[in-house]
Amino acid sequence: MPEPMFLLALALVLDAALGDMDWLFRHIPHPVVLIGWLISVLDRKLNRRGEAAKLVRGAIVVVIVVSVSAGCGRAVHYFAETVPHGWLAELALAGVLLAQRGLYVHVRDVAVALAQGGVVAGRVAVGKIVGRNASTLDEPGISRAAIETLAENFADGVVAPVFWYGLFGLPGMCAYKAINTLDSMIGYKSPQYRSFGMVAARLDDVANWIPARLSGGLIVLAAAFAPACRPTRALRVFWRDSGNHDSPNAGWPEAAMAGALGLALGGPRDYPGGVTKSQWIGDGDGHLSAKADDIRRALVVFTVACLLNGLVVAYLALLSF
Repeated sequence: MPEPMFLLALALVLDAALGDMDWLFRHIPHPVVLIGWLISVLDRKLNRRGEAAKLVRGAIVVVIVVSVSAGCGRAVHYFAETVPHGWLAELALAGVLLAQRGLYVHVRDVAVALAQGGVVAGRVAVGKIVGRNASTLDEPGISRAAIETLAENFADGVVAPVFWYGLFGLPGMCAYKAINTLDSMIGYKSPQYRSFGMVAARLDDVANWIPARLSGGLIVLAAAFAPACRPTRALRVFWRDSGNHDSPNAGWPEAAMAGALGLALGGPRDYPGGVTKSQWIGDGDGHLSAKADDIRRALVVFTVACLLNGLVVAYLALLSF
């Protein structure tokens, strides 16, 4: 079996080459879909009674889902170690749990729709990747939503899985994906999930604390190699405005991206539950000038940041030999 970091480097290459592999997961369930199914079952059965009971039951759900996911990762790793060529199964699962190419494609589709079909087509495309009310967005709003999604998901879809695999191998990566999925499904402040999802939301904050800051740093470095971007401005906004986001983590990659592109991201956003009163991240009136070309510039920064992330993994793999 290859060294773990070398296998992780191969997984990054596999994901970059094949992406979401929709052709495969039309026939078999994606691992994250299976995690989501387990969460949904436990949500229906346990999310009831008083707030104190919901808090305890939500914590139990977190323990069950994370333990099962990590256990499955450990089983695949045992198979990889003990069966000839079994490491290919670990490579496949690790590649599936990364989101480089898939994220690039989804955000690129927003830029294409906006450029070719205008605001109406852009709203449809961005509505597939964001939770906010896309029907109210104008061109700058659509562009900002796509760029914010790209920056935030670089942290939790690329850097964080790599980080946790590097620390704890495949079980660590599987546990992280479970934590992230728990947060996306039940980690809301709505009456239904305020108590039930509290542990999931706080655990996700902890799991993403280091990766979010690493991802912001990678975006700052990427700005030095991307055309029409300024790394010094990216660094300045990265330090100054990262705390302007409602999340303790999402502001770091978003601030770095805003500074790199010379835009203002964040700000008030219209969700089905109401309008958030978030502060702006970035300089001046940059929130008014965002357009499809800025999404493409962000995709260049994202691509370079992914390459830098891969180079770090490759360097660590070389050290392991």
